[in-house]
Amino acid sequence: MNKYVMKRPEGKNLLLQAVNIHKSYGTKENPVQVLRRVNLEITPGEMLAVVGASGSGKTTLLQILGSLDVPDKGEIWFDGQGLNELSENRLATHRNKNIGFIFQFHYLLPEFSALENVMMPGLIAGLPMKQLEEDAHRLLTLVGLGHRVQHRSGELSGGEQQRVALARALIMQPVLLLADEPTGNLDSASGQQVFALLTELCQTRSMSVVMVTHNMELAGAMDRCLTLKDGSLE
Repeated sequence: MNKYVMKRPEGKNLLLQAVNIHKSYGTKENPVQVLRRVNLEITPGEMLAVVGASGSGKTTLLQILGSLDVPDKGEIWFDGQGLNELSENRLATHRNKNIGFIFQFHYLLPEFSALENVMMPGLIAGLPMKQLEEDAHRLLTLVGLGHRVQHRSGELSGGEQQRVALARALIMQPVLLLADEPTGNLDSASGQQVFALLTELCQTRSMSVVMVTHNMELAGAMDRCLTLKDGSLE
């Protein structure tokens, strides 16, 4: 029996649309095509899994959807706004306000506590310190780290660091969460806890999730599961 259980979202409007996305690396003479003709539509509150072989371009796709990278060809639309039209400053504001990221590596700041790491996106945005501290403490408690808020990243296990990264991704209450193997470093029980939390947020806040994962059981519990193969989504 699949231990991951969720309800499908009811939202029908498009939150994000990727149109004919192409991306290659390497030189002009010897390009390596990573993405080709990628088309994707995401609705509010939807949980979408992306699976595929290592090196198939899954992380590149997440980076383009999150405007951390730009496609060679194609367009990204977010809530009716063409991201290709935005300046770097407006893109940075868009990312900070609307999108939460969980990377394959945690990228926690080692000199700061778990609480301070979670607060960081809000501090960058200039939000009130007291409210940020309360929200960060609440999120760390939700991911099972209420007793570790003052510990620095070097004092946390890999799984605990991943949960801090999850809390940090949620601090700005994003409408889209892009996650690269968010349960990859967690044991089964912790992975279920993280999935349950993401499911609750999708249902209560209409937050959408695009998750790259090798966990096929988890992927099968989400609203859709797409395979990235030969640069295209199937």
